[in-house]
Amino acid sequence: MYNHISHPLTSYGWDSGFAEDFAPYAGQGLVPGRIVRVDRGRCDAVTGDPGGHGVVTVRADTAPVWSPDPLLIACTGDWAALDLERGVVRALLPRRTAFLRSASSKKSDGQILAANVDHAVIAVSLAAELDLGRIERFLALAWESGARPVVVLTKTDVVPDASVLAHLVADTEATAPGVDVLAVSSMTGEGVDVLAASVGGGTAVLLGQSGAGKSTLANALLGEEVQDVQTIRDSDGKGRHTTTTRDLLPLPGGGVLIDTPGLRGVGLWDAEEGVGQVFSEIEALARGCRFHDCAHTVEPGCRVMEALETGELPERRLESYRKLLRENERLAARTDARLRAEIRRDWKQKQALGRHMMERKRGKQR
Repeated sequence: MYNHISHPLTSYGWDSGFAEDFAPYAGQGLVPGRIVRVDRGRCDAVTGDPGGHGVVTVRADTAPVWSPDPLLIACTGDWAALDLERGVVRALLPRRTAFLRSASSKKSDGQILAANVDHAVIAVSLAAELDLGRIERFLALAWESGARPVVVLTKTDVVPDASVLAHLVADTEATAPGVDVLAVSSMTGEGVDVLAASVGGGTAVLLGQSGAGKSTLANALLGEEVQDVQTIRDSDGKGRHTTTTRDLLPLPGGGVLIDTPGLRGVGLWDAEEGVGQVFSEIEALARGCRFHDCAHTVEPGCRVMEALETGELPERRLESYRKLLRENERLAARTDARLRAEIRRDWKQKQALGRHMMERKRGKQR
């Protein structure tokens, strides 16, 4: 039995729970390891040095755990049972969390970006116009994954006016209820220590668009130039992908960081609960509606529409909420014929109710 307290992989996240999950494989001559990179059917994994000198990185074939389900294939952050003699991954341990998005193609497949993550660090550059809708999208995926999101506004050094920076932070905080929002400059070091303390000791995944300053931020957290940094375009604040693979790297203060390539598309994947968490104030208002299945459009006694009319709820937030829910439903409909039929029937019923309520409203105005 592996003692997780003195185990060399403790700094990579190994604990008694993973030790228990690995127990069935311990008698088969296999050893535990954490996947730090996956590339075309093979992976790099860290495992205990057989000589008792810390950890070593080994190369292994993931073919034995291949699955037709893209959500079940090996990914960065997975814990695995390794056969060092044959250089293969024999099994993946159960995942505690998984960061998923819809595949970048038009297929209805999902793609897993990272596994067993404690903190989802969403990097947003202040060198470009703040896109609150994209932040909400990232947050929905983060909450759905089971990880704790943190929004990091990078490149604060390009916003010299303190009042403007405070306004940008306040707007982001309003968009991310219950989430820490940190203003960071990798160039000056402002806020880096606070972020390091927030994610230290666990597994953090670094997410964001290309040009968000992720690689520079990763280097600041790692304390050395590990990731290459490229200059972004002045015209739109974007750049080429500096990071091309998802790499798991040890942090100097404890814990690990998974750096990811810049994400152009951030499609939802079965993220209804995550959307609800992002828009918790709307979900709370909805509980006060007269009808439990209120569509928040023209129904009488709709608490959400009342809040919209009084200014309590910004229209942008409601529109973003509706957009993400519709997208999530469309994805679910493509993967489940019965659910697709239920959505179509529900849509027709709400359409008929909407027409009826609009006719009543017009009649009262005459």
